[in-house]
Amino acid sequence: MFVGHFAIAFGAKRYAPHVSLGVMFLACQMADLIWPSLVLLGIETFEIEPGSTVMTPLSFTSYPYSHSLLGLLVWSVLLAGLYPTLRRGGKRAVAVIALVVMSHWFLDFLTHRPDMPLYFDQTTLLGLGLWNHPVVAVPLELLLFGLGIWLYARHTRALDKIGVHGLWGLASFLLLIYAANLLGPPPPSVGAVAWSAQALWLVVAMGFWIDRHRAPHAD
Repeated sequence: MFVGHFAIAFGAKRYAPHVSLGVMFLACQMADLIWPSLVLLGIETFEIEPGSTVMTPLSFTSYPYSHSLLGLLVWSVLLAGLYPTLRRGGKRAVAVIALVVMSHWFLDFLTHRPDMPLYFDQTTLLGLGLWNHPVVAVPLELLLFGLGIWLYARHTRALDKIGVHGLWGLASFLLLIYAANLLGPPPPSVGAVAWSAQALWLVVAMGFWIDRHRAPHAD
């Protein structure tokens, strides 16, 4: 998934309104933010294999530290545990951040072929493979994204024009990337994928920026 992960981040603001959208973006994409660096370091691997699944030419051969269920549990504890030391936040905020980090594994479990590890090894790999059924996967992900945007827009209010246009600009930008990934040609190399994936940090920064121009609705 791609926009589906961001959907969880947008929707999670409903349950932790004072946690920045940027933090939620960091949480929902923790696995994919760590993964390209581990690939560049040679710790995790993937191959470009057109036909690997209908929707992506990427074949994820080993990514236990960034994408395993156990790995994401560790990352969720680290991020959620670090948050109160940097920002004021109660137990609810910590719990929501941890759950958003963990959500990445479960959404990928729906879409990936059986390549999602449970532990720091390749002994148990799971995945329902919806990427081989785009007629199901694409509408499901778009529906989830729409729901997440709706929850965020409903439970926050714009403080200025950036808060209005920035939100919809970001949503459109994410959908554009999603479409490009689906419809574009296979990437030229593993390195090109890993380096371009670092741009995901810019989306996290955009989340912080836009959230500064919106405020939670008073309950």
